[in-house]
Amino acid sequence: MGKCNRFTTPFLADEVSFMNAGDEILLSGVIYTARDAAHKRMTDALINGEKIALDLKGAVLFYAGPSPARPGEPVGSIGPTTSYRMDPYTPLLLQRGVKGMIGKGDRSAEVVESMKQNGAVYLGATGGIAALLARTIITSKVLDYEDLGPEALRELQIRDMPLVVLIDSSGNSIYRTGPERFRKKT
Repeated sequence: MGKCNRFTTPFLADEVSFMNAGDEILLSGVIYTARDAAHKRMTDALINGEKIALDLKGAVLFYAGPSPARPGEPVGSIGPTTSYRMDPYTPLLLQRGVKGMIGKGDRSAEVVESMKQNGAVYLGATGGIAALLARTIITSKVLDYEDLGPEALRELQIRDMPLVVLIDSSGNSIYRTGPERFRKKT
């Protein structure tokens, strides 16, 4: 990675406005792992007026489920999963305060619109480097949904996780601008 800006979670209200699609960042602080089943449970609880195990204000969700940890390590390998599976649940979580998501793959138009309305960013963790990403994890603890195994809702303390801003809070997306840079001019 070249020059990277450093950010710490939880994100402040306007902090994400300083991130632009294509920026490389190093993220530190607390993030939460949650995949499909955890997202469904969280949104069902919120819709039913129930409390969930984390404060969503300024939160960053990592679409990942770590492999079992070796002795003395907080997690095993941990890499991003495809994000579109969380799209049905994302707008509600953004409305409730989530400011960042980490995953891979493009997002739906509805999610991008919700990101713009709620001032959130979508960050990409490179697939295939799960062992290296694990090195950025300082601590890991299950907060809820332990029955989901590796897909339980976890709190991770991280330091300098290398990420790329895939879609910024204005809706600019490297999935749109990136291919343009490489098209042949005819």
